[in-house]
Amino acid sequence: MGTKRSVVAAAMSGGVDSSVAAALLVEQGHEVVGITMDLFPLPFRACRDGDLQSCCGLNARADAARVAAALGISHVTADFRKDFERAVIADFCAEYRRGRTPNPCVRCNRLVKFELLWKRVRRLGAERLATGHHARVEYDRSRKRFLLKKGFDQAKDQSYFLHSLTQEQLGRTLFPVGGMTKADVRRAAARLGLSVAAKPESQEICFVPDRDYARFLRERMPGAFRPGPIVDRAGRIVGRHRGIAHYTIGQRKGMGVPGPHPYYVLSLDPDTNTVVLGRGEELMKKRLRVAEVNWIAIKGLARAREAAVKIRYRHREAKAVLRPSKAGEVVVEFERPQRAVTPGQAAVFYDGEIVLGGGIIEAALDEGGP
Repeated sequence: MGTKRSVVAAAMSGGVDSSVAAALLVEQGHEVVGITMDLFPLPFRACRDGDLQSCCGLNARADAARVAAALGISHVTADFRKDFERAVIADFCAEYRRGRTPNPCVRCNRLVKFELLWKRVRRLGAERLATGHHARVEYDRSRKRFLLKKGFDQAKDQSYFLHSLTQEQLGRTLFPVGGMTKADVRRAAARLGLSVAAKPESQEICFVPDRDYARFLRERMPGAFRPGPIVDRAGRIVGRHRGIAHYTIGQRKGMGVPGPHPYYVLSLDPDTNTVVLGRGEELMKKRLRVAEVNWIAIKGLARAREAAVKIRYRHREAKAVLRPSKAGEVVVEFERPQRAVTPGQAAVFYDGEIVLGGGIIEAALDEGGP
């Protein structure tokens, strides 16, 4: 009598990474069930676009189904559209209404992909959930904790988007391509004859395929596009804006404000519907406050410690000191000032290749402030 094979659910977006992840699990002898999430109903015209780079839509589901058939595994689709609307899109819009710039991928990973999806695949008999993320999970016996590590391919590392995962979520998760480069993944897809071997990368925000965030937000919350004043740091009105949802910290284009030097967005005030402009050097901040902190490699922050910190996905890590603050928040003080600290974005703390934890940026802090 043979040994019972473990059942692993492979989240299949129709992209090359998740397809190869599923294929590797099959090669390793697991019983694999492919599952594709239906998250957002893209317009039919967008789904027919051959250049569409999104994990949502008809093309993505069809690609996932073709790969599953080629691998000889079962494939199902899970309808999470209402859940995704409530957990991700509503929050995305609310954050912009507050004058913040959110990262919906972080919220989707925590609440949808690694929580709601897990509950669904558990009912299918799965013991683990695998995705195509470029990251790694290891169990550290000395710490008695699961560690989240960067993906082997530093250019494709996605640990930043996964910093909010809990110990329980990490313990049931597999990242089969986390130890591969993107080139390795594409070679594996070609070797396996997968139809998605040369498929382009999907974009970061799947539910806005044309990247026109202003259009998307205007359709859902027109009140955030009320015209208002543009002021300088002294409070002098220097122009008019088209609605604060058009702007983000550090933005230079689209100001329409003449002057002897370039103007950048320094801050947004939704209470007064005001955009504050200033010079580029005024964007540099040395301190920031982080809320909703989730710790992974450690149980918590009892005292100040050094770390490398990213304040955007494409931000180069910068040396900093983390200090515990009120209500579980963290104050980050960089060794050197960083440009365009943006409330709503994630700040992720690293110790080498290990993710210590991370949270959401609440505010940049003035020197000498709390």
